[in-house]
Amino acid sequence: MRPDAVRLALDAELAAARRRRGGEPPRVLDVGGGSGVLAVPFAAGGCVVTVVEPNPNALATLSRRATDAGVGDRITVFQADSDALGQVVPAGSADLVLAHGLLEVVDDPKNTVAAMAEAVAPGGVVSVLAANRTAALLHRAVTGKLDEATRLAEDPTGRLPGETLLRRFDTEGLLALLTDAGLTVEILVGHGVLSELVPGSVLRQDSSARDALAALELKLASTPPLRDIAARLHAMARRAGGGSR
Repeated sequence: MRPDAVRLALDAELAAARRRRGGEPPRVLDVGGGSGVLAVPFAAGGCVVTVVEPNPNALATLSRRATDAGVGDRITVFQADSDALGQVVPAGSADLVLAHGLLEVVDDPKNTVAAMAEAVAPGGVVSVLAANRTAALLHRAVTGKLDEATRLAEDPTGRLPGETLLRRFDTEGLLALLTDAGLTVEILVGHGVLSELVPGSVLRQDSSARDALAALELKLASTPPLRDIAARLHAMARRAGGGSR
């Protein structure tokens, strides 16, 4: 599969951060970084990475991955909740702050975003990947789960009873969350615009289908209204000062 819009945007920002730092390694803060799915590849790519994650089992997996990849010396780990971000990470210490799959499960997303905005350096970027309420509603409607679709439409948090996540976002809500923290949103794209709608049988029958789907996803990622019904929404928001690209 080709790189998707999220990874291309992150790679471009890391290259810009390296230029701003005169060739020094970009500093990445991964909040709720889990088992290192992002942290280890970024460290392998030359970044200095800090991970804040409360789950000790996830951190144990991250440690094994980092050791296997030979990048353990480039990753610093804090076992802590996002609520304690300001206590473990210095203000303005990261060129890129990641919160991928985090805002759906924290108690107070406004406080979390405010803490991330404090942690990012002037000119740096906060990257958020969050579940899309509209996509969840549409998926349930087209599969005949109309009661669940109705609940998602009516519930202000965009969740169903018994779900482990605490909320979903729509485009306007995610934009407001970031701008209210004093950040300027420069990129807003959909992640999984079509990939979760295309039957797996199509991808298995045609060897070229995966590349074709990846190319189409990339083309449509920033195109409303398709962007706004993607499974996830990806936003990159910059802190003022320090230059940008």
